[in-house]
Amino acid sequence: MTDSPNAPAEQPQPPVRPKAALTRYALIMACCALAAWVLDQLTKIWVVSTMTEGQVTDVLGSVLRWHFIRNPGAAFSIGTDYTWVFTIIMVVVSGFLIYLMFRLRSLGWSIALGLVLGGALGNLTDRLFREPSFGQGHVVDFIALPNFAIFNIADSCVVSGVILVCLLTLRGINMDGTRATSSKDAADA
Repeated sequence: MTDSPNAPAEQPQPPVRPKAALTRYALIMACCALAAWVLDQLTKIWVVSTMTEGQVTDVLGSVLRWHFIRNPGAAFSIGTDYTWVFTIIMVVVSGFLIYLMFRLRSLGWSIALGLVLGGALGNLTDRLFREPSFGQGHVVDFIALPNFAIFNIADSCVVSGVILVCLLTLRGINMDGTRATSSKDAADA
């Protein structure tokens, strides 16, 4: 067959990234998640073994304090009677993030979602294995700032990861590493 002059022009295809890149980004996300989880759990072990519940210790005067509490709810102790709901939500979110892990082709997204996953798993570990019972455990919180909720390393990782996701989204960087094109850019092409 010969090409006819009226045949539609082929659209250029985006470059295919090798499978090794998928593995590399999944590994980066897994390492970030593991680092966040380990740091969270080690700090919680330290707090539980060195402080009594309710104890407050000044670190930087009134700007930063360690204040050991066990939180059955979410941020600002919201939903204290629904601990099991937070456990289910964390399991679902963690599963979804693991699903996404093998679709990543962006360093920024790998780090961001790794932080969110590590933080979610850190608090999920508390919900599953801390008192009062399996699936209804209370999360160990200890970082206290003025006029703010008491939180932990896992919470910090989740918030940092979500902020990074917002920045990546605002910059138009997709999870596959490509840049999003605006409708104006597409019309100009």
